[in-house]
Amino acid sequence: MSALANINFAAVAVAAVAAIAIGSVWFGPRTFFPVWWKAMGRSTDEKPGGENMGIVFGGTFVGQFAQAVAVALVMAFVSGPNNNTIAFGDVVILGLVMGIGLAGAASLSHRLFAGQNFKVWILEAGNDIASILVMSLIIGLWR
Repeated sequence: MSALANINFAAVAVAAVAAIAIGSVWFGPRTFFPVWWKAMGRSTDEKPGGENMGIVFGGTFVGQFAQAVAVALVMAFVSGPNNNTIAFGDVVILGLVMGIGLAGAASLSHRLFAGQNFKVWILEAGNDIASILVMSLIIGLWR
């Protein structure tokens, strides 16, 4: 059986929406946005995202949906051909490994080559890790 056949696309959609919600809170005006924006070297007069926020939010959702599909594929491979239940602890470990090992580690070189500091990377990677962990919980436990 194909790993795609074991994917619960309702869980994937909910996980993508959850990641958007996490990002909205993480980078909210009263949380990490001001610190991140300053670390990026931006002034308070500059607006984030450019002129077309529809493209920004639409692209963000597409990216989060793609990450959720990747998480679902990993969960499908781990659960095996019989779509076995994955233990809660294993779901958490998988989420942390994917978040830290893939999203966090991959973005470090991007930030460094872009001339940005570790603070920018820590804030962005923290959001990615939290989002992927929550995606893993939603997808891994909604079986």
